[in-house]
Amino acid sequence: MAQLQIARPGLDETAPHYHSYIAAVPDDQIGRRLVAQIKEFDDLLKPLDNSAALARYAEGKWSIKEVVGHLIDAERVYTYRLLRIARGDTTPLPGFDENAYVPAGRFDERPLAALQAEFRAVRSSTIALVEGVRPECWALRGQASGYTISARALAYITIGHVAHHLTVLRTRY
Repeated sequence: MAQLQIARPGLDETAPHYHSYIAAVPDDQIGRRLVAQIKEFDDLLKPLDNSAALARYAEGKWSIKEVVGHLIDAERVYTYRLLRIARGDTTPLPGFDENAYVPAGRFDERPLAALQAEFRAVRSSTIALVEGVRPECWALRGQASGYTISARALAYITIGHVAHHLTVLRTRY
């Protein structure tokens, strides 16, 4: 897995609001990045207990636990889209409202260790999925949230989204 490389998607392979996530991935070493983020995630959260993980950097912002829950939910959505598109499914896929998902997830009620374990499980599933995508399928495109998107872009978005939120956790919490 650590050897998996996928060419960077073109700007036409996704909606403009995802370009910053793709730009946050420094190279085409997708396999290595997926694995490395698990340790980065765990190292960042290791010093926190359940009480500290309830911290919010401002009124109305998500707690650390809610950010973790959001990462779990978003990765599931992105990789479901990746699966469908990589399998040649052209059915338009709906968007998702993360601002509705987070309260419904009730992440602040769960132990931080359980959320961390769930993130690792979801990421392990992502790694297994990505390993099984045939090389010619990375360029396949579909529709999600009303925009054209490629399987390759979804792999980059998955990594870049986590990178973005890890930076937010480091700098604002």
